[in-house]
Amino acid sequence: MSEGPGTVVIVGLGNPGPRYAANRHNVGSMVLDELGDRVGGKFKAHKGLADVLEGRLGTRRVVLMKPRSFMNVSGGPVSGVAKFFKADPADIVVLYDELDLPFGTVRLKLGGGENGHNGLRSISKSLGTKEYHRVRIGIGRPPGRMDPADFVLKDFSVIERKELPFVFDRAADATEALISHGLEAAQNTFHALS
Repeated sequence: MSEGPGTVVIVGLGNPGPRYAANRHNVGSMVLDELGDRVGGKFKAHKGLADVLEGRLGTRRVVLMKPRSFMNVSGGPVSGVAKFFKADPADIVVLYDELDLPFGTVRLKLGGGENGHNGLRSISKSLGTKEYHRVRIGIGRPPGRMDPADFVLKDFSVIERKELPFVFDRAADATEALISHGLEAAQNTFHALS
């Protein structure tokens, strides 16, 4: 995360439309709604690519962004909004679902692989780099032999839904800590919690 007055673009990954709204794959978009409540205001259409909300979190100017595309092609909208707001890849934070973390676990990192996540793959390709910040929100592994592609497109269970407000709050807090205090400090705080 760069220091100074530059804009931070925070991306909540998900698929558009009511059919997908409560899917596990949309947890990044759900956390972005929590951040939107903290910033205040309403999301507005931005050049047809995304819905954005401009404001401040802590001392930083932020643009909260939900791509209007399906997740697997979210890179174009992310790079377009980043260019418009003159945000470097190091000042982009992507919130997304992570199969390889237990449900509710929140982890932060800079760069790395996409681990089969097509949304991340699309973003990395469009930005021309993997060096952007990530807030990984654990959704757990599918039960039995269920295909992971089917699992991520299912809604959270009744038990999980009871825990979601706490997960959203923790992931939003971790995102705020990342942009206010930097990656290492945020990792030290939030990786110890779960």
